[in-house]
Amino acid sequence: MSKLFTPFKLGPITLRNRTIRSAAFENMAYNNSPSEDLFNYHTSVAKGGIGMTTVAYCAVNKSGVSFNAQLWMRPEIIPDLKKLTDAIHAEGAKASIQLGHCGNMTHFYTCGCMPVGASSGFNLYSPTIVRGLKVPEIKALVKDFGKAVDMCREAGFDCVEIHAGHGYLISQFISPYTNHRKDEYGGSLENRMRFMKEVLAEVMEHAKDDMAVVVKTNMFDGFKSGMQLPDCITVAKEIEKAGVHGIVLSAGFVSKAPMHVMRGAMPLKTLGHYMDPWRYWWLKLGLKIAGRLMIPTVPFKETYFLEDAKKFRAEIKCPLVYVGGVVSRANCETVLDSGFELIQMARVLVNDPAFVNHMKESDESYHSTCKHSNYCIGRMYTLEMKCHHCVENLPKKLQKEIEEAEKNL
Repeated sequence: MSKLFTPFKLGPITLRNRTIRSAAFENMAYNNSPSEDLFNYHTSVAKGGIGMTTVAYCAVNKSGVSFNAQLWMRPEIIPDLKKLTDAIHAEGAKASIQLGHCGNMTHFYTCGCMPVGASSGFNLYSPTIVRGLKVPEIKALVKDFGKAVDMCREAGFDCVEIHAGHGYLISQFISPYTNHRKDEYGGSLENRMRFMKEVLAEVMEHAKDDMAVVVKTNMFDGFKSGMQLPDCITVAKEIEKAGVHGIVLSAGFVSKAPMHVMRGAMPLKTLGHYMDPWRYWWLKLGLKIAGRLMIPTVPFKETYFLEDAKKFRAEIKCPLVYVGGVVSRANCETVLDSGFELIQMARVLVNDPAFVNHMKESDESYHSTCKHSNYCIGRMYTLEMKCHHCVENLPKKLQKEIEEAEKNL
């Protein structure tokens, strides 16, 4: 049997194979609570053969919410999350949940307060004024991560993934682009990592010996004034020192270089089409005028992070989770042969929740039918994440955009 379908012990838990559904945002937690759509999607992925499925982008408190259909961890949602994890377990998969805080990537209308971040300033992404966190607030946020882990255990999750990348709050502290503090949380890289290290110490204390902990971190931010690969290796080594059970290697900064995360072109017509014309009129206008300048294309290729990830593999001893452009069984074999213990994937599972089972039933020639038009990405910022082939009566302009994107891949 291929190594891909062999079990793997991730800290205190054992996955039935080497695959993980990555924490790509589903936008299915309507009113910030678990929904039937969220339940159905993750149980279908579990039934489709995944080793572990990750519920995405759950904020540790209300100030960390950037979408109205995003989870934030609180006692009243635990019963519905427990129903979800029970269903995932019944299909033979493990259940993980990504914990984080969006920092400056939100708005008063969503999080209910002035957005906070590593430093004060203005975030064009929202757009909004952002207030830098005070030290007592930082300490309280660290505690919130620990409390969230406790609630995740009560909800039946086997693993938590701490989001320390992509330009969200922990990443905002790490990156010199967003951290201009003059205190012990700013300045040198050692200081900029302080918040992350405090969060991880708290998380590991609360995870105890029965929950796995993995951390998503950047290999680079994707622009000149952000974090570059050598310093990101230093960050990964600090994460390893915290005693976590695995590190997920990604890249990109959502507010500055979003397509470094996903690759390909953002479908601007799709993105604008689903936006509320009254609330987001300014953004729809901006997309029409300078959309491609705001969100430039980054060419897609299969296993697009692999060469950079190998540089981390050479420096890091703990299990590494590869993510980025895995679309075939051959890709999986290549990644595992390169020394990575686990593989994350998302868009291929939006396209086909049973992708893992289909790989197992086939040989190395099996390839996903996902063409990476990124319709699901353009849609997820407003509606639930869904592949275009599951949507009836698509407007002709969106069909044309999809066809052009697939042709140019």
